[in-house]
Amino acid sequence: MSPTPSPGETTPRADAPLRATIWALLPLRVFLGGTFLYAGLSKILDTHYLDHTSPLGVHAQMLHAATTSPVGPLVSFAAEHPTVTGLVIAFGEVAVGLGTLLGLFTRIAALGGFLLALSFFLTVSWTTRPYYFGADIVFAAAWTPLLIAGDAGLFSSTARLRAAIRRRRQPNPTPQHGNDVERRSLLWGGLIAATTAALGGAVVALTRRTTTNPEPSQPTGPGTDSPTVIAAVAAVAVGSSTSFTTPNGSAAYLLRPSTATFLAFLAACTHQGCPITPATPGFRCPCHGSTFDGKGQVTGGPATKPLINVPVQVVDGQVTTA
Repeated sequence: MSPTPSPGETTPRADAPLRATIWALLPLRVFLGGTFLYAGLSKILDTHYLDHTSPLGVHAQMLHAATTSPVGPLVSFAAEHPTVTGLVIAFGEVAVGLGTLLGLFTRIAALGGFLLALSFFLTVSWTTRPYYFGADIVFAAAWTPLLIAGDAGLFSSTARLRAAIRRRRQPNPTPQHGNDVERRSLLWGGLIAATTAALGGAVVALTRRTTTNPEPSQPTGPGTDSPTVIAAVAAVAVGSSTSFTTPNGSAAYLLRPSTATFLAFLAACTHQGCPITPATPGFRCPCHGSTFDGKGQVTGGPATKPLINVPVQVVDGQVTTA
């Protein structure tokens, strides 16, 4: 005869669904935390991200989104401060990712992830048709289980902090013991987050300094505005393309549709600024499927504008920027 559980206790059988539910959230937590951490670091390490002159930068994307977003005035205001806005977005994604992975104030991290995904949906993904082609609305919905349930104490840094503080306070309990534990947990959690952010910022600053200040391969200064050699004419076969970087650091592609013709376009989709990739007979945007022909014209949406042309010329057997 099995013993009857006392009030407040649960049998192993009754507790099994709860444990299963807690573990069921772990894959979602790992995916969302890892994805947002990766997205934030990718932005921080991308030399184009904070470049106001690059079509791949956050400034250009905000200006484009402001024309179609339902919160256009707010996006326009943010576009007036692109560096601050860009850093807030990037480091916000890093903080959300780390908090979710480490179980550090998971509900707060989930709220941040939800708000970021919602803001992306209302800006860069707002014109995506049908709406479910855009990933941002899916991410916003995916954050809601963690926003509701948190980490449930599973692999939770916050739970470990609370337990450690309770053990240290146990010999001297007070009526305000619970509030004191929460206050100390918040303090130590904030210190951990601030230390992590500071270390991450130092690493990123050193990395950006290394990547944005390479050893010059050719004279700089006044010569920056002079034509830049892209490739030798003989090195580009008819019907092929090659990638290059414009004088202001933007990624671009050079095409040779015929023996005597060279064309060049910025490697950014005119829909939402995603990098395009070569695809016979032109280019394709991997983000939302827009396609362009060999002359940069739109052959498939959701993009509605042709690729941005980069003027080029042939000088002494070399293809250069004009």
